[in-house]
Amino acid sequence: MREILGRRRRLLSRRNDGRPEMLSAALTFATQWQWPVLPGVAPDPQGRARCGCPDPECTVPGAHPFDPGLLAATTDERMARWWWTNRPTAPIILATGGKAPCAVSLPAPAAARALAALDLKEMRLGPVIASPTRWALLVKPYSLEQLGELLYAKDFVPGSLRFHGEGGYVALPPSETGQGGIRWERAPLPGSAAPWVPDVEAVVDAVVEALTRTGVSAPEL
Repeated sequence: MREILGRRRRLLSRRNDGRPEMLSAALTFATQWQWPVLPGVAPDPQGRARCGCPDPECTVPGAHPFDPGLLAATTDERMARWWWTNRPTAPIILATGGKAPCAVSLPAPAAARALAALDLKEMRLGPVIASPTRWALLVKPYSLEQLGELLYAKDFVPGSLRFHGEGGYVALPPSETGQGGIRWERAPLPGSAAPWVPDVEAVVDAVVEALTRTGVSAPEL
């Protein structure tokens, strides 16, 4: 009995370290949802606000790919398992676009107000990823031409909006980055199928309207 309790404590300790969760999450994204993922750069151990990459001015510390590069993103179970077995605390990076979801992100305070306004309108949203500084709303894949036409038709688009399409990336929960932990503000519904995500047009239209109506002047972050 003492041996069993000891093993259970060790398992709980590992669970609290986040290591099994990272591997489990990476495998869910890659194999169940068919989202191409790869490990990100860990924050600099000498200072978590700094990145482990060679760029001293890195603006997304720990939350971007470096080695391997973005083109290595995969849905292959063996590759994902190998990466997070050897780098168990590495952030999980989603390569956006292609057949994978894209994202629209904005500063956290403005995003919180926008989501509250959209809830009042009972708009259906997909998963929303939150970091301490920015939130990202996942959307269906879109092309640069589609995005260009959408933005051109608008009288005003907040400059703080960022678009993560083909060739882009976002960090996924439960990653730990130099900016802090990545979590679900709106978690995907449980189940094995890939989460539903809305069209980019619906999200941009709703977010721009919500920011305009609520008088939010989102900073350029």
